[in-house]
Amino acid sequence: MPQKLIIDADPGIGDALAIFCALIDPAFEVVGLTATAGSVSGVRATRNIQSIVELMDPQLRPRIGGAAEDTSQAEFSDHGPMNGPHGMGEFEPPKIDLHNRRDSAKLIIDLVRDAPNEVTILTLGPLTNIARAFELSPDLPGLIKGIVCLGGSVNAGGDVTATSEFNIWAAQVAARNVLRSPLTKTLVPLDVSNRVVLTPKDVSSIKPVPSEATTVVESMLQYFLRAHRQHLGIEGIRLNAVAALAAISGPDLFESKPMSIDVETTGELTRGMTVFDRRGIKSWQSNIDVLTGIDYLGIADYFMQVIRRV
Repeated sequence: MPQKLIIDADPGIGDALAIFCALIDPAFEVVGLTATAGSVSGVRATRNIQSIVELMDPQLRPRIGGAAEDTSQAEFSDHGPMNGPHGMGEFEPPKIDLHNRRDSAKLIIDLVRDAPNEVTILTLGPLTNIARAFELSPDLPGLIKGIVCLGGSVNAGGDVTATSEFNIWAAQVAARNVLRSPLTKTLVPLDVSNRVVLTPKDVSSIKPVPSEATTVVESMLQYFLRAHRQHLGIEGIRLNAVAALAAISGPDLFESKPMSIDVETTGELTRGMTVFDRRGIKSWQSNIDVLTGIDYLGIADYFMQVIRRV
């Protein structure tokens, strides 16, 4: 039976590719796509999500949650140049706003309450919407099947500062509140998500049936290849968001370990850092499962198989 899934995202090419996969993969029933400000503004994230759904036109359309116009964090990181002027490479989504736009946090609350203990939430951007949903509905954590968060770093350092990963850094207080909340949580840190790399040969081997959607996907892949080469010096594409999606559909592709997590919110050099207590004498109770190992070739293969069915 397909897993009910809400994806909270700030697409971004990487997030867009993961959303395409989720809408195609029969393992998922995507009941909601909610936008958050992060690597693009809230309004841009909303339009990008709406454009993906319009391109795919799935039989079961997910409900879409919109984000308000917030300042994009892209100017403070490499995420802007990596994703292009509109967040999806050279593709410019049409400027069509949602009718009767539903606020992302409120939509998350509604969808979870409609199917208590059945919905998994996948977060691919800052945790602003999740934290706000918990504030509006304090009993919500007890109604969520689980939450999988793309973010943080154990030993790999940061990607936006020397110590901090972008999704956590962009909303440190929200991240701290969510990651310390009492619900089943899995963290997909840079240590594992950075290891999933699609090679140029892999990209050239993806030949889906020609359509408007596949034209956009192929354009984004080519743009992402150039951006990785130019800005990161990598001959290939990192599929961080796809790795987080695969953690739900294929948990056997990962190894995990229970850990104690907190987030630094005030440090001058470490703001946004995920902190893990790994002392021999446990002073913190384990509060999250952290992915520590990954079958990166298996996940790259998963992406190529699914995306060929666009």
